[in-house]
Amino acid sequence: MFEPVRVALIGCGRIAQVAHLPALEKAAGVELVAVCDLSAEVARSVAGRYGVAAAYTDPSAVWVDDRIEAVLVTAPDRVHHALTSQALQAGKHVLVEKPMTSTVGEAEELVQFVDRTGLVLQVGAMKRHDQGLQYAAKFVAERLGETRSFNAWYRIGDLRPGIEATLFPPVFVETQAQQHDARFKADRQKYLLATHGAHIFDTLRLLLGEVASLVATHRQDDRDHVWQTLITTASGAIGTVTIAVDVPGVPTEGIEVFGARGWVRVDTHFPFYRRASTVHAYTAGSVVEPSLTDGDAYERQVEAFAETIREGRPPVPDVRDGLAAVRLIEATATAVETGAEVKL
Repeated sequence: MFEPVRVALIGCGRIAQVAHLPALEKAAGVELVAVCDLSAEVARSVAGRYGVAAAYTDPSAVWVDDRIEAVLVTAPDRVHHALTSQALQAGKHVLVEKPMTSTVGEAEELVQFVDRTGLVLQVGAMKRHDQGLQYAAKFVAERLGETRSFNAWYRIGDLRPGIEATLFPPVFVETQAQQHDARFKADRQKYLLATHGAHIFDTLRLLLGEVASLVATHRQDDRDHVWQTLITTASGAIGTVTIAVDVPGVPTEGIEVFGARGWVRVDTHFPFYRRASTVHAYTAGSVVEPSLTDGDAYERQVEAFAETIREGRPPVPDVRDGLAAVRLIEATATAVETGAEVKL
């Protein structure tokens, strides 16, 4: 086993506390040596909970801390580009939450930073490390045959708040900071498309490759939002992607892919159930449902990050995957606005 990678976490908000910090506590190959948050109260509370000596309120303190080799950026989306750029300039490897940036232009700048520095930038689309999706990707590549059609869905049901209240640990918050962040989420349509689209578009590319074109429509009913897209991939497969938020029922996410020799369906569970996706794969007259036991994609993600740094493996997903996801988010918004097909 290699020497643990010494990591700082920047942004101690809700997703950090319910997902990333518990994963870091369990993960092999990493050592959390510092946390950073604009709120001194939250930074100190989180540091105390996880036994971390250094609790910073200014990221510049992280950049000059020679103990820190890598950072996990879990601050809000709007500061991903700035923090990631600064970290790379300071010589730190980066695992940045999805979406990698707020705009395509920002994402392109990060591609240039990575190419210039040679440092690791891994995007926090943690479902790339879901055992079920990994199984499905291998099945599509080796046994499905030519991909012909697909349908994918990402639905946030109105039962999700109750599920989260049951599963989530207590979270340290500062009311003023929480209210400040809420103002940036006021453009709910833009925020929801970015935060949820980043997941489903990355999954789509994992299984089906690059997207050639798309058309999209959007409907809003009070707080309910739905996007329906019709996509053509570079290989010629056609299919739909649905993103729906605050619809009645339970959260549900998945994808079906149909090929020349088979079919595969992936049902991805709410991540805090810590279950690998359920997969049904059909070919040659039989359906296989693999038994997959390692279901904490957040833990698997940060362990893969450490292995990438220590063993020189390519990051998954990498900076160009992050760019592609942001392009698809922007393309969907443009297609909705213009009513025209967008070619990528």
